[in-house]
Amino acid sequence: MSEENMIKIHFVGAGPGAEDLITVRGAELLKKADVVIYAGSLVNPKLLDYAPKATVYNSAKMTLEEVLAVMKDAYAGGKELVRLHTGDPSIYGAVKEQMDELDRLGIAYDSCPGVSACFGASSSLNLEYTLPGVSQSLIITRMAGKTDVPPLESIESFAAHKSTMAIYLSTSMLEELTARLINGGYTAETPAALVYKATWPEEKRFICKVSELAKVAEANNITKTALVLVGDVIATTNYEKSRLYAADFSTEYRTASI
Repeated sequence: MSEENMIKIHFVGAGPGAEDLITVRGAELLKKADVVIYAGSLVNPKLLDYAPKATVYNSAKMTLEEVLAVMKDAYAGGKELVRLHTGDPSIYGAVKEQMDELDRLGIAYDSCPGVSACFGASSSLNLEYTLPGVSQSLIITRMAGKTDVPPLESIESFAAHKSTMAIYLSTSMLEELTARLINGGYTAETPAALVYKATWPEEKRFICKVSELAKVAEANNITKTALVLVGDVIATTNYEKSRLYAADFSTEYRTASI
């Protein structure tokens, strides 16, 4: 039997919220699933419609040990199990600790990527994060909370680059975040965006300045489940066009015409 056929545990990215933004592969895995453990505090429950025959567990109410116990039982019973994480599991998904335990138990697993919230937010705002002449980097980070952030990855150290930033899990600390962004190098006038539940039906999105983030959140009663975007790409019209499509630029597939 091939290794692929032996795998019964599948880590799947649910996408940012909208039920049709899961990957085709992820949807197919859900259709075959006998058991689904989903991150109930963040994953759109409509995604469970893809798994009509599955026994469903909400990991928001479970400990790591309880999650692993369900995985072990499903594997022992020859059942297909999908561990459904919000966005892409590799970003703030707490998947490594689950995978390490599965390795220890000799249980095979695989991963299916998903669309992270920062890409759901950029689609909602029709943004390009990497505009030539403005920013060619996207920094994905968070404020320290229950989980610490390494000192070399402070908001100030990243802000010094003045590139585009997508800041997760920090909506409850916007006043502190604003101060640290400005102390690090952004000006108070730097464009910013606050996107609440990107791609969900109840999505809210606001373009403002870094200095206005806390005020905008308070005015709209946004206290969690929002993404902060920072950088000139959010509002600028002053950028360089890509050389890739320039008439005087040759590529492997096209010879310059002028």
